[in-house]
Amino acid sequence: DFDHCDPKRCSGKKLIRLGLAKDLRVGQKFKGIVLSSESKKVVSMEDKEIILKSGLAVIECSWARLDEIPWGRIKSPNERLLPFLIASNPVNYGKPFRLNCAEAFAACCYICGLKEYGDEIMSKFTWGHAFYELNHGLLKHYNKCKNSDEVLAFQKKYLEKLEKE
Repeated sequence: DFDHCDPKRCSGKKLIRLGLAKDLRVGQKFKGIVLSSESKKVVSMEDKEIILKSGLAVIECSWARLDEIPWGRIKSPNERLLPFLIASNPVNYGKPFRLNCAEAFAACCYICGLKEYGDEIMSKFTWGHAFYELNHGLLKHYNKCKNSDEVLAFQKKYLEKLEKE
C-alpha cells in the first residue's frame, strides 16, 4: 500500500477492513502471485496452484502515480500482468486496463479457475456486478487458456478484432 488513494474510496483498503485481504509491507517476501503492471508474464490458469498454496497480492497504488513505485522492492518470484479487461469501478469506468484492486483480484481469480473467490470480493461493491457484465466474455475465454502464451494469443486476436470494428 503506497497511500495514494482516498481510504474511504479505496477498494483495497475496503477488502482489508472486511477481512478479505491483508496489508503487506513493501519489501516483504511473498511467494504468491503479485499482480503488477511491470510484469512481462500474463496471469493464466497455470497460476492456480501458486495462488492456492501461497496467495494472491495486488500493488495498491494510483494509476496516475506509477512512476513513484519502487518496483525493485516488490519481492516476489511470481509477478503477473492482467490481460486486457475494462474497469467498472466509479473512478475509471469503461477504461481498459485501469482496474482497481478489487477488480484485479476478481479478474485473476476468475482467470485461474477460482471464480467463487472473485464473486465474494465483487459482492462487496455496489458496482461489482458491472465488472462481470463488461468483461464476462473476455474472462470466460481467458479462463479456457492453459497458459500465459495462450492468454496473450487470445488477447492479441481480440484487440486486432476491436481495431477493425
